[in-house]
Amino acid sequence: MGKELIFQALRHEKLDKIPWVPFAGVHAGKLKGYSAKELLTDEDKLYDSLMEVHKLYMPDGMPIMFDLQLEAEILGCDLLWAEFNPPSVTSHPCEDGHIPSDDQIPKATEGRIPMVLNTMKRVRASVDDTALYGLLCGPLTLASHLRGSDFFMDMFNNKQLVEDLMTFCTKVAIQMADYYIDAGMDVIAVVDPLVSQVSPKFFAKLMGAHFTKVFDHIRERGKFSAFFVCGNATKQIGVMCDTHPDSIHVDENVNLANAKQTTDEYNILLGGNIPLTTTMLFGTQQDNMKCVVDLIDSIDHSQNFILSPGCDMPYDCPIENTIAVAQTAKNPEEVREMVKNYTAVEDDLDSVEIPDYVNRDKVLIELFTLDPEQCAACTYMVAAVVDNFDAIQDMAEYVIYQYNRKEDIARTKKMGVANLPTMCISGEQKYISIIPSKEELVAAVKEAYGKLNR
Repeated sequence: MGKELIFQALRHEKLDKIPWVPFAGVHAGKLKGYSAKELLTDEDKLYDSLMEVHKLYMPDGMPIMFDLQLEAEILGCDLLWAEFNPPSVTSHPCEDGHIPSDDQIPKATEGRIPMVLNTMKRVRASVDDTALYGLLCGPLTLASHLRGSDFFMDMFNNKQLVEDLMTFCTKVAIQMADYYIDAGMDVIAVVDPLVSQVSPKFFAKLMGAHFTKVFDHIRERGKFSAFFVCGNATKQIGVMCDTHPDSIHVDENVNLANAKQTTDEYNILLGGNIPLTTTMLFGTQQDNMKCVVDLIDSIDHSQNFILSPGCDMPYDCPIENTIAVAQTAKNPEEVREMVKNYTAVEDDLDSVEIPDYVNRDKVLIELFTLDPEQCAACTYMVAAVVDNFDAIQDMAEYVIYQYNRKEDIARTKKMGVANLPTMCISGEQKYISIIPSKEELVAAVKEAYGKLNR
């Protein structure tokens, strides 16, 4: 059974098959014609969609719901709902610096938690051959939801606030893990996109112990854990391993072969990392099959590996593409023969016009994102500019590119942007998977503006 294959992988045993876990978050709704909001607020629609995922994609493991705003909503964050994406946080109840009290830790009866728990129990009763994943919002991302972009400055200026807020958010994560374990989940995934936006030094010093508490608690409850991170987390892989998860999942910003060298040293499973947009969303079936073949050929997949998309699958991923991935995972040798002479069509980069950065009245800030609504790291990088724009608007203007648009993919490639999110200032890749403070941003813009007016 697929569930046992996932368990074997997480027990670090040798594998004769490739475990496959599609992160069909809001994409599950597409299979039944439901919007993201319908999927994430209606128990019956969520259940029906998950059963369709199970039928079509033949998963060995599958998540129940991919929404990192569930806890934040209960804790007072306002949400902006979208038709094809999970909601995004639009307000930060702790921006005044106060720390929530323990009696505010979400209860099983609050918000959308009852809907999620009921769905977990229903899927568990219906599906015995698949490992079920319960996904919770990691402490760092939840703290950022509550505090806002100021949380990144707090790491320099107010370490006690960081400690206090991380302590509270860790308690929330442990409580959510308990809810999900009691509802029948096999793997508890701590999803924290913003880890990639914090230096390994700061993560180890200010946050690592909090994540360790969560993973140790999950292990004490007799369940497996996963640590999900988005963005270029290459430098953070080692400190993530130090927090004792059973597995780590990364997206396409990370070189899987290089990362696996590190995770293998710790005997931790690595999952990933089929590109979400260029391959799953915009590619052909052959592109997806060739991508998976190349991916598994780049690593030792006989141990400590799970094949998965890099993160939450885009809503409009063609169904046939995901089926192609599933078939490749289950029949790699047969598919390898099918695509051995296949070459993907290259993007037309000649049609992309690069701005004249020098002969401008103002500095141009270009924000290259995966999706500023769905990707939390992208959201906070965009917020670093938008929230502080009053301080730089006389010197600069900005534009946002999204990697889920074909024209923006071509621009990203022509600019040589390899990691998302990235902020370019006057054509220079200034902040790569790092969110600048207000002071850093203003200083960088002033420097670039000075060069324009020499």
